[in-house]
Amino acid sequence: MSNFDQQLKRMRSDKGFIAALDQSGGSTPKALKLYGIDESAWSNEEEMFDLVHQMRTRIITSPAFNGNRILGAILFERTMDSDIEGRPTADYLWEVKNVVPFLKVDKGLAAEQDGVQLMKPIDNLASLLARAKSKNIFGTKMRSVIKQANEAGIKAIVQQQFEIGREISQTGLIPIIEPEVDIRCPDKAKAEALLKANILDELDRLAPDRPIMLKLTLPDEDNFYRDLIEHRNVVRVVALSGGYSRAEANERLARQNGMIASFSRALVEGLTAQQSDEEFNAALDESIESIYRASIT
Repeated sequence: MSNFDQQLKRMRSDKGFIAALDQSGGSTPKALKLYGIDESAWSNEEEMFDLVHQMRTRIITSPAFNGNRILGAILFERTMDSDIEGRPTADYLWEVKNVVPFLKVDKGLAAEQDGVQLMKPIDNLASLLARAKSKNIFGTKMRSVIKQANEAGIKAIVQQQFEIGREISQTGLIPIIEPEVDIRCPDKAKAEALLKANILDELDRLAPDRPIMLKLTLPDEDNFYRDLIEHRNVVRVVALSGGYSRAEANERLARQNGMIASFSRALVEGLTAQQSDEEFNAALDESIESIYRASIT
C-alpha cells in the first residue's frame, strides 16, 4: 500500500485528531506572545519565523506528540520548507511520528462583503501544490470566514472553497475546506443551516472518486453535521476551536459524534517557552489527551 493510501485509510477510520500548527505571518506574533515570547525577542520577520519554528519543533518532537492520539498536522508553508532533526518536516511527521502532513495554502482573508470574508487570490497555487506533492504532503487546508447569516455571502464562500478544492483534488492532494462560522455571528444557527445546505449542494456535484475533508465551527445544535460526516465524498469532518477555550471546545466537541478536533490555539493553550522540558511535555500531554478524548465520541 502506498504512503498516500495508508494515510487516506488512517484519516478515514483511525481514532485521534488533527493538530493545527499553521499560524502564518499575521497570527505569528500573537501565537508567540501566548507562548511567552514578546515582540522584543526578534528584529525582523526571519527571526520571528525562526522562533515560531523552534516552538513548533518543540511541540512535534515532544514524546506526547505522536500518532497514538494525533492523526494529522497542518503546517504553514515555511514549516513545510524547514527540517526537524535533519528531515523535512512532512517526512519527520509521517516516518517518525505516524502523523499525516497537511499544508495551509490560503493567503489570508479579503475584506468583508455580504457578511463574509472570502479568501484572497492564491496566485501561486499550482506551483505551491506541485511543491507540496514533492515534499510528501497529503492534503491542504484553506480558511474563509462567515460573520453574518447572509445567504448570498455564504453561497459565495462555499462556491469559492469548492472551486479551489476541485483544483487541489485534481493534483491528488486531499483538500480540507474550511468555511469558518465566527462564534460571534449574531445568528450563528441560521448561518450554520445556510452553510450546510450549500455544502451539501456542492458535495452532491462531486464525482465519487473526489474525496475531501471539511473543517467547521462547532455547531450550536448537537450532531448538526451528521449528514456531512456520512456523505460518500467526505473523508472526515473536523472542528476548529474558533475562540472557545480548550475546556469549552472539548465539551462542545464531545457532543458531536463522529466529528474530531483540528485545534490550533486550544491545543497550545498553557504552553510557554519558559517551561522546563518536563513541564512542557506534561502540559502538552494533558492538552492532547483531553482533545483526544473529546474526539473519539
